[in-house]
Formats: sequence, structure tokens, C-alpha cells
Amino acid sequence: MTMRVLLIDDHALFRAGLQGLLEQRGIKVAAAVGDGTEGLRLARDLAPDVILLDLRMPEINGLEVLHRLRAGGMEMPVVVLTTSNEESDLVASLRNGAQGYLLKDMDPDELVGALRDIVAGKNVVAHHLTDMLARVIQGGGSSAPAGRPDPFLELTPREREILQLLAEGQSNKMIARNLDISDGTVKLHVKSILRKLGVHSRVEAAVMAVERGIPRND
Repeated sequence: MTMRVLLIDDHALFRAGLQGLLEQRGIKVAAAVGDGTEGLRLARDLAPDVILLDLRMPEINGLEVLHRLRAGGMEMPVVVLTTSNEESDLVASLRNGAQGYLLKDMDPDELVGALRDIVAGKNVVAHHLTDMLARVIQGGGSSAPAGRPDPFLELTPREREILQLLAEGQSNKMIARNLDISDGTVKLHVKSILRKLGVHSRVEAAVMAVERGIPRND
């Protein structure tokens, strides 16, 4: 099945160029718009497989668009595609529910591969930003209030198992298949994991798991 993408970016030349690159590689651009409000409307009307979203836009910026998408119950994957490698933008995007954070100078074929991974349920961050993300999460963990128990100790054995599979890049469907449970059950466990760890995205939870060396419950 052909992937359908909604592109929201205020730079007309970039939109046109990226649309051509994606369509040459078999990806359908359902719409390409330069306005966040119009992007929100099309997200509801078109229900694309994935949204490519710029951060720096007039009137409604990318973070506000992302926030409104999630607040409105729209759960399709959103990939922030930006020129910004600022730590604050990376963290804010992930905390507001983005499944990916990629930079505009990446190779087109790498972008296509990342989109396919994200649609399959994985989370993708630009390679040279993963160390930054790990440092941010480590720093956040070290500033936990005194006396608060280690959040990892609050995870059930099943949640620890699912967290490890998340860290391996598995989608909810893959996890459900591997553990012989339903997709819905996996979603409930993931929500519980995010709440207990005090994070807002699967990417943050996965990086925390890698940094802590969460073992497989084989």
C-alpha cells in the first residue's frame, strides 16, 4: 500500500522540492500546505499515514500544530522535519508527541527509510542528535526530587519486558505478536510506562531503557 504523507511547511520551494523527491520514491503526498491551521484541517479530513511538520512557521508554529493534533485525538505519526538542532526544540517536539525528529539536510533516501520506519511504529531521531537526547534524559533523571523511588522499580515485569522491546525499536503490533497479547493491551502498558517514567514519548522511554541497561525477561 502506498504511504500517504501530509507536508506542512511554510517554505514554498522546499515543499515543492520535497514533494517531488517523495513522489519519485513511491510516496504519495496527499497535500502540501504552508499554513498550520490549514494543515490541522487537512489532517482531520485526509487522515494521512504520517505528517511531516516544520517547526518555524508564522502564526501557528509546528509545536502548536503538534499540540493541537494530539489534543484533538489525532494519533497519526508526526515527524518534525526542521533545520533546528537545538536541544530545546528536540525535547519539546518529543514531549508533545512527535514520533520522529529529523533534519532537513538529510539524504532523501534516508528520509524515506525513516518515514517507513515511523509508519511501521518505530521512533526515529536524527543520528547525531541521539547523544544529545540521552544527555537530556540522564540529566532529567538525576534531578528527580529527593526521596522519590527509582521510577524503574515501579514497572511491573511485563512493563519492563515491553520497555525493552520498545528500546529495540519494535512497534506495538510487533510487541503484541511477540508476547501473544493484543495491540490494545500493549497500548495500555505503554501509557503506564510513560506515566511511571515521567516522560511523554516512546523515544524518551526507549533511551532511558538503553541508558539504564534494562534486561530482557527471557
